[in-house]
Amino acid sequence: MEETSEEVTRQGVATELGSRVIRWRAVAGGDINQAHEAVLADGRTVFVKSNPQPPPGMFAKEARGLAWLAEARALRVPAVLCHGPGFLVLEHITAVRQQANYDEQLGRGLAALHAFGAPAFGLDHDNFIGRLPQANAALPTWAEFYRTRRLEPQLRLAVQEGRASAAMRASFTHVLPRLEELVGPPEPPARLHGDLWGGNAMVDEHGQPCLIDPAVYGGHREVDLAMMRLFGGFGPYVFAAYQEAFPLAAGHLTRVPLYQLYFLMVHVNLFGGSYVTQAERVLAHLA
Repeated sequence: MEETSEEVTRQGVATELGSRVIRWRAVAGGDINQAHEAVLADGRTVFVKSNPQPPPGMFAKEARGLAWLAEARALRVPAVLCHGPGFLVLEHITAVRQQANYDEQLGRGLAALHAFGAPAFGLDHDNFIGRLPQANAALPTWAEFYRTRRLEPQLRLAVQEGRASAAMRASFTHVLPRLEELVGPPEPPARLHGDLWGGNAMVDEHGQPCLIDPAVYGGHREVDLAMMRLFGGFGPYVFAAYQEAFPLAAGHLTRVPLYQLYFLMVHVNLFGGSYVTQAERVLAHLA
């Protein structure tokens, strides 16, 4: 009898960790991957993300991204235990109630992560945002990187998949040439999480923040902050603590729609639907 993908994953986890899986329980996960809690014969409990047909290298790239964030020693990220072609195994973190200083710790920790910096606008390898490829080859300026590596690839994919309306395409022809004036004052590249919506900041067993599911690269720090405002989930004290620790350049709030545009286009290409209208609205505002 042919093994199921779940059975293959369980065997792969057991082989990599050197201990038999004795309990396997589905837990809440994202829209793209499956998530399980595994209890091993040696007493360890681990968290397993899996996908029967992932884009090649997806879990290896996520493991590298978590390690890259951990280098800053700014905010906790889960330790990577192992990975295979179809799975990633992380330390198991049991969430508890937030400590009273959770928002301050998150804001200050994110400021420290960004301030730790990155070698360039980009990264030494490509990775993924969700299941979509994310090109990271470095470019000399942030405006050039944001245009060439972020907005233009998403627009091309939307056109290819028939999701780019005439209004969207027309607005992009006005916005893309103006990025040098729109992106804000020059700043050195920050170390970005890259996909920091509310679901990717969890509470750990100490009630403190922990970042998961990154799409890392060196970029403008306002990108992470704009994503944090797109779907909610972060209180005002997070942003206040960040601003106190690492003040933002003048006009940063006016640039929020510009930096949300990339994530909206990603959602256009992943899900379509109402995200097309949202992207059109932002583009019309920017144009």
